[in-house]
Amino acid sequence: MRLSFSTWGMQRTPIEVAVDHCAALGFDGLELTVIPGWPTDAAGLDAPARRRIRRLYDDAGIELCGLSGNTPLLAAEGGPQGEGVEARLARFRGYLDLASELQRPGQALTVSTTSGGPAAAWEMVREELVDRYGTLAAHAEAAGVVASAEPHVGSALHTPEGALWLVEQVGSPALRVHFDISHFNVQGLDMEEVVGELAPVSVHTHVKDERGVVPDYEFLIPGEGDMDYVRYLRAMRRAGYRGHITVEISLMVQRRPGYDALDAAARSYRVLSDAFTQAGISREGDD
Repeated sequence: MRLSFSTWGMQRTPIEVAVDHCAALGFDGLELTVIPGWPTDAAGLDAPARRRIRRLYDDAGIELCGLSGNTPLLAAEGGPQGEGVEARLARFRGYLDLASELQRPGQALTVSTTSGGPAAAWEMVREELVDRYGTLAAHAEAAGVVASAEPHVGSALHTPEGALWLVEQVGSPALRVHFDISHFNVQGLDMEEVVGELAPVSVHTHVKDERGVVPDYEFLIPGEGDMDYVRYLRAMRRAGYRGHITVEISLMVQRRPGYDALDAAARSYRVLSDAFTQAGISREGDD
């Protein structure tokens, strides 16, 4: 397994600063956030900018481990006001094309998104999600990349069972799960059971820290809450996962007065790198 960070937590940080800082800390990879509101919004990246980002990663010796393209497929949030479903699907297809352009030979980058919509809507909208994720999976397969669905607390897609059902119904190798354990921890689900179910169909991860369960929960910076990273890492290894363990700093944290993205990355690295050591897990991807 590898230890990585996501620029989701660096909404106000220039990409050259983010890359250099995370590489200097010792992270193995850095997920690139490409949605509106971030400095690397795909809509603003012309060909020279894309080549420059690729060079930044290569020169720093840090892996581009995935793209965060969160574009809820049901709800209106997550994009320009008034943006319809077809526009959102088109925007996400653009993210898949960007991943294809940025990835290295032999790599199949993933681009993640949530379902959107309220949790109570799952039974009513799940067939719509099969259609929408299926459309994206077809485009991803043609582009040589992977679309990944992220179950999210409070969204229509929020349970392990729903994620497994969705992947099975779409039936494409280009649709996998983006697995953020925090969204199940705050639902009070058993960590080992969830890992055992989802790790085998997961192509990428997020981790953060958290405290409490719905409806009274909060997401936190690693080290601030109740998350047992050693237990989690060992469970992921037992389940056969060998990809990136990627720290995501939630918007809940980023709204704090005085939030410091560089400090959050540094604190996260210390906590997670120590957890790898305590768990006895190598970061060579061969453990």
